[in-house]
Amino acid sequence: MTMPTDATPQDQGATQTLIKPDAAPQKPKQPWLWNVVLIDSDQHTYEYVMRMMQSLFHHPLERAYKIARAVDGEGRGVCLTTHKEHAELKRDQVIAFGRDPLMSQCKGSMHAVIEPAWGEGDDAKDHGSEDRDDAGKAR
Repeated sequence: MTMPTDATPQDQGATQTLIKPDAAPQKPKQPWLWNVVLIDSDQHTYEYVMRMMQSLFHHPLERAYKIARAVDGEGRGVCLTTHKEHAELKRDQVIAFGRDPLMSQCKGSMHAVIEPAWGEGDDAKDHGSEDRDDAGKAR
């Protein structure tokens, strides 16, 4: 049997393979891990920062002191590295922690931000930024 010149394989009951067009370009993925970064303030004491680190992040005293020193010396300190939703929660808790009762000129809580944790460099180890659960245990 001959096929008419204008006939397609579909017309003869043959299977046709459809080629799916390329999908829309993918957006760059957001980083899996985010740092919660405490920003320095001259209106807050080491005791306040350490109490906040222990209360909100369940850090032991030594680690809380190390973060307070980093904030004072470097202007910032990584409190925690975790997934984005948890980092946002912890940042909001820092902002809502309240004023430092030991400083009369203190007008409010400290400021914190979250930022992508692109690498697992020395900064993570220096500032204790490994992912921890609310009980303070490493994940």
